[in-house]
Amino acid sequence: MSNVVVLDNGGGVIKAGIGGERDPTAVVPNCTARPLSSKKWLLADQLLSPSEDLTSATLRRPFDRGYLTNPDLQSSLWSHIFSNLLKITSSHCSLLLTEPLFTLPSIQRSVDELVFEEFNFRALFVADSPSLVHLYEASRRPYGLVSKAQCSLVVDCGFSFTHAAPVFQNFTLNYGVKRLDLGGKALTNYLKELVSYRSVNVMDESFIMDDVKENLCFVSLDVDRDLQIARRRGKDNLFRCTYVLPDGITHTRGFVKDKDEAKRYMSLDDGGSTLSGKNDDMDQADIMGRPEDRRTSDLSKNEFSVTNERFIVPEMIFRPADLGLNQAGLAECVVRAVNSCHPHLHPILYESIILTGGSTLFPRFAERLKRELRPLVPDEYQVKITSQEDPILGVWRGGSLLASSPDFEAMCVTKAEYEELGSVRCRRRFFR
Repeated sequence: MSNVVVLDNGGGVIKAGIGGERDPTAVVPNCTARPLSSKKWLLADQLLSPSEDLTSATLRRPFDRGYLTNPDLQSSLWSHIFSNLLKITSSHCSLLLTEPLFTLPSIQRSVDELVFEEFNFRALFVADSPSLVHLYEASRRPYGLVSKAQCSLVVDCGFSFTHAAPVFQNFTLNYGVKRLDLGGKALTNYLKELVSYRSVNVMDESFIMDDVKENLCFVSLDVDRDLQIARRRGKDNLFRCTYVLPDGITHTRGFVKDKDEAKRYMSLDDGGSTLSGKNDDMDQADIMGRPEDRRTSDLSKNEFSVTNERFIVPEMIFRPADLGLNQAGLAECVVRAVNSCHPHLHPILYESIILTGGSTLFPRFAERLKRELRPLVPDEYQVKITSQEDPILGVWRGGSLLASSPDFEAMCVTKAEYEELGSVRCRRRFFR
């Protein structure tokens, strides 16, 4: 068995396991939370227990805006994961750790102290997400373009921000990386605001609204058309669906009331023929629909309805300016990243775009990005977008692959080197 621990230390979710395996042993929230009814802080896998009621739980995260700001809290989470979930002795293992792009030296020093002084790992290798995603995709398709050209553009929509990062020969080209300061956390916060304004106050419900976002949001292919449909009443509003909040008695987790109702929007075709046949002078019964369709939320039943929020929230990634954010959208971000690279790489990068990160799981994400990119890309270039088979585990799987390679130990910084040379000089080993 490999004695390399692979730790994809995301701002929202930690993926941890042993190098050489296909899937991580633990995929757990990178936070602690204290339920209203308890004085005890729950952490990592404890937050996933179906018996725990996390309604209005107080939340603490070691990451803020994408970077590690609370090493002590991170240390307690790692300790729990290593001891209770991986069941390893860290002093007998090497560590492959992912770190956000452009991490400040002061944070890097804190991480090195954790790894070598607190957990006594015998060696460390630090990698960034895009290079590991590239490595994994190249290994999956040894005869594909990514592998042959050793070049790709990784679009990583993470918890705190989104990066478009060119990768060449397993190295992320830092000068070409473009960032959008929006990620899964911002989308959840926006959804909280919309639902709180319209129906019920959910500003303190991070876990519940994450679930609503993941189960009900999707990317619109025609926003103007979908906004028209969302204004309809009754059965003709294909987007309205109901989410049931936990009641703490019969269920401690929220859930989608009618999953078939939630999927009705998928019957929309791309041509916008949804306004078919129904003209504006529909009879009153058609407009009003059934009484249960008409209500926006029934607070006595502890539930609320969502309609246009379902596609307005992911729209932030593509059109942040519409929401007053002074940022380019994702398509423009990709084009800027490509244009930062040598012109010879442009056609290859457009043809080898890889999507990773939890926010790329929204239905129709890749299709919308391709539509937005096509007018911005020269006609002679092809645009090809690949979604990872599991965008949440893609980085970890790349790390697992690297950790099991025969060259891995030689790439690491050992504990003895760290003690002799210090953090800054050791970090040059990972210079990218």
